[in-house]
Amino acid sequence: MLRRTVLAFSALACLPAALAAPAVGQAAPDFTLKDTAGQTVKLSDYRGKYVVLEWTNPGCPYVRKHYNSGNMPATQRDAIAKGVVWLSINSTAKGGPEYFEPGKMSAWMQERKAQPTAILVDDEGTAGKAYGARTTPHMYIVDPQGKLVYAGGIDSIASSNPDDIPKAVNYVKQGLGEALAGKPISQAVTRPYGCAVKYKTDA
Repeated sequence: MLRRTVLAFSALACLPAALAAPAVGQAAPDFTLKDTAGQTVKLSDYRGKYVVLEWTNPGCPYVRKHYNSGNMPATQRDAIAKGVVWLSINSTAKGGPEYFEPGKMSAWMQERKAQPTAILVDDEGTAGKAYGARTTPHMYIVDPQGKLVYAGGIDSIASSNPDDIPKAVNYVKQGLGEALAGKPISQAVTRPYGCAVKYKTDA
């Protein structure tokens, strides 16, 4: 038992520091990425607005659950109608079996009537590792001062079954509603669920 405990702590100690997630209440790590059209997008350019960061991967059944059902696009539209910026980020490593080229990624989103402000390419994994993004989807909310105010799952039922969506609490929608009303987010940290982010192994 002692050996197992030591090995577990050793494994944790070997985790890259870049995968240590910033805590809610701390400054959100800035990043600069290209969108699927090749335009440069910098998080800090949106200072003064609420920003949702959504880690995504169309190859993941949990992501497809929320997109094919219309849940993620509806959540995006609701947020953007309130003046929120929504950045969808794909940290899947280039060349992997689930990697989508930028044009294919954009087309996949359009087919599902998704409306993020931008779809960002993070195939080196720099932004994902800065946030400690572990799953697709993995959701974050950044406030107008650049502070992280939510980190966790899209909703409260960790399944790939779309029938569960109406029964679940949409944590992002709830958190944005509270924040925009000037209230503290009641569930600021929740458990993300989904597929593991397919990071570049030597990044």
